[in-house]
Amino acid sequence: MHEAIRSVQEQEHRPDQVVVVIDNNESLLHDTREFFPHVEVVPNDGTRGLSGARNAGIRRTWTTVIAFLDDDAIAEPAWLGRLARHYGDPAVVAAGGKVLPLWQDGRPPWFPEEFQWVVGCSYRGLPQSLHPVRNPIGCNMSFRRTVFETVGSFREGFGRTGQDAAGCEETDLCIRTRRSMPDAIILYDPEAVVHHRVPPGRSNWGYFRKRCLAEGRSKNALVESLGAGAGLSAERIYVTRTLPKGVARALLDAVLRLDPWGLPRAAGILAGLTLTAGGYAAAKLSGAWRTT
Repeated sequence: MHEAIRSVQEQEHRPDQVVVVIDNNESLLHDTREFFPHVEVVPNDGTRGLSGARNAGIRRTWTTVIAFLDDDAIAEPAWLGRLARHYGDPAVVAAGGKVLPLWQDGRPPWFPEEFQWVVGCSYRGLPQSLHPVRNPIGCNMSFRRTVFETVGSFREGFGRTGQDAAGCEETDLCIRTRRSMPDAIILYDPEAVVHHRVPPGRSNWGYFRKRCLAEGRSKNALVESLGAGAGLSAERIYVTRTLPKGVARALLDAVLRLDPWGLPRAAGILAGLTLTAGGYAAAKLSGAWRTT
C-alpha cells in the first residue's frame, strides 16, 4: 500500500485530493495514518468489500473527477496527467489505462496473455491505442463526479469481498452510465500505466481456476441485473475473435518456435473459457432452480 500512496503523491500532475480507504482493519488504519500524516486516511463506513470501500472514498472526495488506484498497484508518474487530459472533452465521463502485471514469483510460462484479467491486468485483445471501451479496468480508472450523481455509486453486492474472487462492479457501473447517458464516452488509454502486483498465490492454476469460475458467476449476476445485450457485449468479441487467435498463436509457438509452453498456453485458454462458461452456467442454473 505504501508504494501505491507514494506513487500518487509523486505524480507529475499533482492530485487535488488523496483519500485512502481502509476496509475493516483498525490496525492498518492507525498505522497508515501515522505513516502518512498529510494524507486523508479513512475507514470504509459502508458495506465491507471493494465496492463499499470505493463508495466510501467517493463520499469523502470533493473533486470533479475521481481516479481509483488499488492498494497493490503502482502508478507511473504520468498516469494521472494522461487520464486528466481526456476530460477536456465534455463527452468523456470515464477514462482508464493499461495495467501491467508485476509477477512477484515470475510469470508462469503457461499463463496466456489473453487471461491476464484473471490477475486484474490488461490482457491481449484490448486496444493498443486510445479507444472507447465499455468499461475500464478496476485498479486503473477514473470517473466524473456527475456519473455518481446521475446513476449512483458502485453496486454493493458486486465485486470482491474478502477472499471472494468475484468482479464486474466497474462493468455494472459503466453499463448503467451508458444507459442513463447514451452519448457518454468511456476511454481506454494505454499510455496511462499502472503496475499491479501479482503475488505467488495468484500465479498458480488453483487461483486461475477460482477466478475464472467467479468471473462466470459475476457475468451471470450482471446479465440478470442488466440484460444479456449489455452484460455480454464485449465478451462476445473476446470469445469469437481474441481467444481463437490466442489458441492459434500458442500452437504456432509450439510448432514453429519449438516453445515447450505453447501447448500449455493453448490449453490454458481453452480451460479458462470452459471454466468461465461453466461458472456462468452453474450460476444461471442455480438461479433457475431457486425460482422453480
